[in-house]
Amino acid sequence: MNHMPQTWGRPRDDYYGPYDSSYLLSNGPKAHTSSPVVTGTSVLAVKFKDGVVIAADNLASYGSLARFTDVKRLRTFNRRTVVGFGGDVSDMQYLDRLLLSLDIDENYNSSGHDLNARNVHTYLSKVMYKRRTDINPLWNHILVAGLDSNDRPFLSSVDLLGTTFSSPTLATGFGAHLAQPLLRKLADRESAVEAVTREQAVTAIKECMKVLFYRDARSLDRYSIAVITKEAGVELKEDEQLEKQSWAFAEMIKGYGTQTV
Repeated sequence: MNHMPQTWGRPRDDYYGPYDSSYLLSNGPKAHTSSPVVTGTSVLAVKFKDGVVIAADNLASYGSLARFTDVKRLRTFNRRTVVGFGGDVSDMQYLDRLLLSLDIDENYNSSGHDLNARNVHTYLSKVMYKRRTDINPLWNHILVAGLDSNDRPFLSSVDLLGTTFSSPTLATGFGAHLAQPLLRKLADRESAVEAVTREQAVTAIKECMKVLFYRDARSLDRYSIAVITKEAGVELKEDEQLEKQSWAFAEMIKGYGTQTV
């Protein structure tokens, strides 16, 4: 009888014949993800004079099926940064593990300097661009919100190609079409951010989340929202409910296309 540890749990060769491990070998071509499967939709964010507000709903869709209704797509990184993920959930989980490993390394660092939101965004942009050049992209569109090294509000995005973009208001997914016009009424340029209060920013984000629930079939009425400020750090609420919903406008919709009746 073979008592070697590597054989424990395997069928005995003298009873069933030699163990065939050839099926474990992959001789075919290396396969990469060609399209996301389980996905999250829009992430919204807007700057205000003392910080940033960012939000995303808690739905992960399996194709067109609203399959998972408790997926948190906002991740905190130390006390001054929040990362919001749109796109493939499995790639989001991979990036979350990378950020956790980076956070652990930083906590063991004795230099006394921690990473700010701009540093985290630079790190993620390099990761996304590297995977793009490997022709194996991470199928995500990411918003990084928080404070920079001078404790000023910071908001920027990076997509699966490693393309980066900064603006006072940002949105991914359908939010780029439906929510951005509404958010730009609040702050359409950097100079307008100083006039935006926290209450105005939170109200605008909540209204946009409501519009997305009305118009985006891949959205949910439960969402996560975070406010990042110098004084309080990250204030994250992960199970908020849309309020004051009204579907009265649906009574006027009859079919598709131009209405003639």
